[in-house]
Amino acid sequence: MKIAFTTNDQIHINAHFGWARKIDVYEVSPDEYKFIKTLRFNGELKEDGNEDKLVPKIEALADCTIVYVSAIGGSAAARLIKKRITPIKARSEDDEITDVLERLVQTLKGSPPPWLRKALQQKSSKFVEEEVTV
Repeated sequence: MKIAFTTNDQIHINAHFGWARKIDVYEVSPDEYKFIKTLRFNGELKEDGNEDKLVPKIEALADCTIVYVSAIGGSAAARLIKKRITPIKARSEDDEITDVLERLVQTLKGSPPPWLRKALQQKSSKFVEEEVTV
């Protein structure tokens, strides 16, 4: 599954979703995690109430299961959930991306908690639905 992180320094989960200029994407499995790419966004991202700035981010995250953020507005969170992407707020801006990735790998090896199983099922069922309708 693909997991995204809003980041200012590519080490910590320290960027607000709407204001983030960089979002790092990783592939995570029960065996490992692997960096895929950095999504970059420009423009007036700090402008509150500018809902248009969310569209390219949400589209770019379409194949992600989870996005970790330092903060996120209600509208952005609702839009992500509607696209079956689970937003998760980091405990602090000091949380490191690699720590979260290592915990996710370990969790996937065992018995994932209900919220993670649900997120994984939503993404896989979405894939199946798209396959059927094609």
